[in-house]
Amino acid sequence: MTISVSHLTKKYGSQKAVDDISFEINTGEIVGFIGPNGAGKSTTMKVLTGYLSDFEGTVRIHGLDVTEHTTEVKKRIGYLPEHNPLYLDMYVREYLRFVVKMYGAPHTKDRIQAIIQRTGLEKEQHKKLSQLSKGYRQRVGLASVLLHDPDVLILDEPTTGLDPNQIVEIRNIIADIGKEKTVMLSTHIMQEVEAICNRVIIVNNGVIVANNDSQSIKSEISQKQATVFVEFVEECSREQLLRIPDVLDVVAVNAHTWLLQQHTEKDIRKSIFKYAVDENLTVISMQIQEKSLEQAFYDLTKK
Repeated sequence: MTISVSHLTKKYGSQKAVDDISFEINTGEIVGFIGPNGAGKSTTMKVLTGYLSDFEGTVRIHGLDVTEHTTEVKKRIGYLPEHNPLYLDMYVREYLRFVVKMYGAPHTKDRIQAIIQRTGLEKEQHKKLSQLSKGYRQRVGLASVLLHDPDVLILDEPTTGLDPNQIVEIRNIIADIGKEKTVMLSTHIMQEVEAICNRVIIVNNGVIVANNDSQSIKSEISQKQATVFVEFVEECSREQLLRIPDVLDVVAVNAHTWLLQQHTEKDIRKSIFKYAVDENLTVISMQIQEKSLEQAFYDLTKK
C-alpha cells in the first residue's frame, strides 16, 4: 500500500485532535477524507506530509516512516493545503519555475509545459497570479504540487470558494490525476466525493466512524435507520400504520402512499406485509428509501 497509518494519536495539550486511528490507502486509489470542522482531518494530513512530527503511532508512505525519513517522504508527496499559498506578484511560469527549484527537481521547459497543459493553464500562463480567478489559482496550486512528479497527492479542500463550473473543472483534473497516482482528498462537498472517490473515510471527534465506498456507507446507514416507501391500493390512516410493530413514525405522501420509519435495525418490511394481510390491505409496492451520502454523513457525525 502507498499510505499506512497505525494507531495515530495527536494531542494539543490535553485535547486529542486525532484519537488512535488506523487506515491504509492503496496505490491508484482516490480516497475522500471527510468530517465536520475540527474532526481531525487537517491534523492527520499534516502528519502524513511531515509537517507535524510530535504524535503517537506509526505513519508510513511507501514503507518509509514519516518521522525517520521526512525528507524522502516529502519528495514523494504533493500537498495542497486548504489555503493555497501563492506569491501573487509572480507570473504563472515564473512561479512554477520557482517551485521546481524549491523541490530540487529537474528544471525543464518541457516538464513545466506538460503540467501547464494538464492543469488547463495554457491561456493564463503569461499572467500574474494576482490577475487570475480563484479557479485558476487553484489550478496553479495543483500544477505546483505535480511538478516534482509525486506518487501521492494530499489535497485539503481543493475546491473551496469555487463556482460550480470551476468545481467541475478541478474535479475532472483530480480524477484524471487519480488514474496514475494515490490521492487523498478532503472536502465538504458530498457530490464531489461520490463523483471521484473510490472510497470514503469519515472521521468525527478524532476517530474513524466509516471506511468504505460511498454506496456501502449509504446502504449500511439506510438499513440501520431505514425509511420504507409503501403504496397500498386502499386508503390508509396514519393511526392504522403506527400499529405495525417496530414502526417509529409514519409520514403521508397521499392517502395510498406512505413513508414508514423503522424503530430498530430490524427490517420492518415483513411486519408491514403481515399487517397488510391481516387488515386486508393490498400492497402495490414497497422499498427501502436509501439515504444520500450527505444524510449518512450527518447521521454518523451528528453526535
